[in-house]
Amino acid sequence: MITAIIIISSFIAIGILIKIVLDKSKKNKELKNIIDEYTEKYKGIIDVDKEIAEKINTFNIEKEESEKRIAELKREFTDLKEKYLSAEKLYQELKKDNELLKDTLEIAEYGFYEPHFDLDTSEDYKDSIKENKEKQKDLIYLGKAVVCKTNWTVGNSQKQGEVMTKRAIKLTLRAFNGECDTLIAKVKWNNVEQYEKRIRKVFEAINKLNVSQDIHIQASFLSLKIDELMLTYGYALKKQEEKDEQKRIREQIREEEKARRDFEKAQKEAIKEEKMLQQAMEKARNEILKSSEEDKLKYEEQLKELLIKLQEAEDKNKRALSMAQQTKSGHVYVISNIGSFGENVYKIGMTRRLEPMDRVNELGDASVPFKFDVHAMIYSENAPELENKLHKVFNNKRLNHVNLRREYFNISLDEIEKVVRENYGKIEFIKDAEAKEYRESLVIKEQITAKLNRKENKESHETPIKQEIDALFESI
Repeated sequence: MITAIIIISSFIAIGILIKIVLDKSKKNKELKNIIDEYTEKYKGIIDVDKEIAEKINTFNIEKEESEKRIAELKREFTDLKEKYLSAEKLYQELKKDNELLKDTLEIAEYGFYEPHFDLDTSEDYKDSIKENKEKQKDLIYLGKAVVCKTNWTVGNSQKQGEVMTKRAIKLTLRAFNGECDTLIAKVKWNNVEQYEKRIRKVFEAINKLNVSQDIHIQASFLSLKIDELMLTYGYALKKQEEKDEQKRIREQIREEEKARRDFEKAQKEAIKEEKMLQQAMEKARNEILKSSEEDKLKYEEQLKELLIKLQEAEDKNKRALSMAQQTKSGHVYVISNIGSFGENVYKIGMTRRLEPMDRVNELGDASVPFKFDVHAMIYSENAPELENKLHKVFNNKRLNHVNLRREYFNISLDEIEKVVRENYGKIEFIKDAEAKEYRESLVIKEQITAKLNRKENKESHETPIKQEIDALFESI
């Protein structure tokens, strides 16, 4: 009985379970249909989301790879930068060494070199070079120019080691002296500083090569070589200065000789003129005594004119004599040459010529393409002093700061006039430069250029027409 109840209960339970499963299956089927319906309906959106997700995933992968590559590139860039800086440093060092091997250099980079020695004459420099050479010989003789502190042995022989050391020292001296002598022989105003550095480089290089043998050129010997270089440079410079000074003196002597000849010529002409006038006056007086009253008036008038001319001739004679006797009297001139030197460039010079324009005309003869314009001609009983004052005031405006005999200044005429008035008084200045030849040359040049342009334009217009005519004849 109990068994039957259990069996029936089991069947009932199974039936209920089957029903539940069937109901659930039916609901799942319905849910599936709904999902399928929505899937079908929103299929495009679902595909886009899926694609976006895939794209995001791909992007993240690529981003990670890019970040890794960027990190690698940064490391490579850092390495390259370090290599570049190292190479740049080496390049600059090599460039500097290369500059030392050139025979010329940029003065703006190195600055103006000032001599280490300031001796009075070239002979003093020559004597100092001889003394320097003797000191070098003494160091070599005493074994203090090049030294070796190691007692080498060759084949267990100390004597052979000494022989080897002596030979090495001799070769070292020969190499160093040879390099130094070559540089010292070629020293000039524009390479003395670089040659000093080259001698120091040679000193360092030879000592570096001899490190293994413990052989060293001594600093005291190097110092003497540098002094020899500087003395040789100073000697050449002083020789040039003395040569320039001799040239200046010769020019001054020639100028003074010309002035002397001018004075003598003027005196002779004045004396000759005086004699002629005196003779003419004597003749006029005699005629007055013999003439009628009417003719007397004519001869008396003539006599007055002769007296005036005689006075002028005497004054001219006195002036020539006075200037000849006064060694410092002369004219200070202010002249310009726009065509040759441009605007605001003036030459301030001095001449003792009786006719100062003769000197100005000489300056404009052959050395420059155009004649000079005179802005002021100042007579002074001490012309060199006045000229010197002006040169000192305008010293910083010089065009040539090396050769002070070149008396050209980059300055305005108003500044010159102001200083002249302060030192000498009121002097008439001609402000505008005529520059006749230069200005006429500019006009002619413009005309030539315009003519050439017209010719070129004409040819450029005629060419197409000529080509058309040629083509027409060819076709016929």
